[in-house]
Amino acid sequence: MSQIAIPFLFMRGGTSRGPYMNRADLPENLEDLARVLVSIVGSGHALNIDGIGGGAAVTTKVAMLSASDDPWADVDYFFAQVSVEDGLVDFKPTCGNILTGVGPAAIEMGLIEAQDGETPVNILAVNTGAKVAAVVQTPGGVVNYGGGAQIDGVPGTSAPVALQFMETVGGATGAFLPTGALRDEIDGVAVTCMDVAMPMVIARADAFGLTGHESAAELDENRGFFDRMEAIRIKAGALMGLGDVTQSVMPKFGLLAPAREGGTVATRYFMPWKTHPTMAVTGAQCLASCALTPGTVADGLVRLPNEVPARVVLEHASGQIEVLVDYSGGEGGTVIKSAGLVRTARKLAAGEVYVPRDLWEGN
Repeated sequence: MSQIAIPFLFMRGGTSRGPYMNRADLPENLEDLARVLVSIVGSGHALNIDGIGGGAAVTTKVAMLSASDDPWADVDYFFAQVSVEDGLVDFKPTCGNILTGVGPAAIEMGLIEAQDGETPVNILAVNTGAKVAAVVQTPGGVVNYGGGAQIDGVPGTSAPVALQFMETVGGATGAFLPTGALRDEIDGVAVTCMDVAMPMVIARADAFGLTGHESAAELDENRGFFDRMEAIRIKAGALMGLGDVTQSVMPKFGLLAPAREGGTVATRYFMPWKTHPTMAVTGAQCLASCALTPGTVADGLVRLPNEVPARVVLEHASGQIEVLVDYSGGEGGTVIKSAGLVRTARKLAAGEVYVPRDLWEGN
């Protein structure tokens, strides 16, 4: 079987990992692209045994980069979520964890020239239109991956990558509250449907008889909960204007509960058919925005901070994540201006990944 080689970097971004590739090295047509990415990841097998995926949704993600034509941005970041077992590719969402590696990868690929000390990289997330300003550590003009920053869900420490997310409201649906309401009731459960960085359906854990402090494994074993959640998610997707979402990872689902470990609120995030082992960067922004908005399902669970930007600490299945939200509130409603986070990334490997030539002849 003849194969074609595609250059790639293999990187951890935040609490996810996957191949980072130059968009020009891949098929332009999305149908061809999907087939190539399924082959690269090895989707269709629980272990992704015939590809470089890791058998979990956080390890079957792909970042495709190119120089941007946008006057603000340096790099266009096109994201794909490849399913583990179903041979499906979703180009609708973006991923904030994988985005953490975009700045370092763009420098490694030669798309951005590194500066001495720190290198700012302005990123356009083309899936949703969000703009993200990243700062990468580059002493001596070389990407540095070693440092003292630690994020829950990743062992050890690494160099920090500062991220400031802008223009993230309504990226997928066109509205902060896609249904027009702070709360909706679906199948007897009160939910808040919100679109900040990621469209989400958010409910209280106790509405499902849960504490909100269950482990990811405990939740994954609770198939009755997942069946109820998925039915609500599908109906919410239609109400949010996203159409039939049965095969789409959007909207994502989140649960809220009172904090136990000193955070602002306890959260659980779903991808959506498995529990996220930590927390998505995009989901963290949406959940933090929900917590800051009076009248949502978060009412009574959180003590709203007095300062702006507001420091919102979300407890998740593996620890905590902090989001610094610049927002305004009042009679006109909540307005989310930007959200800042610090994450880490690391280059794991570089080389060529191979796909059968009968899938694609190459550009």
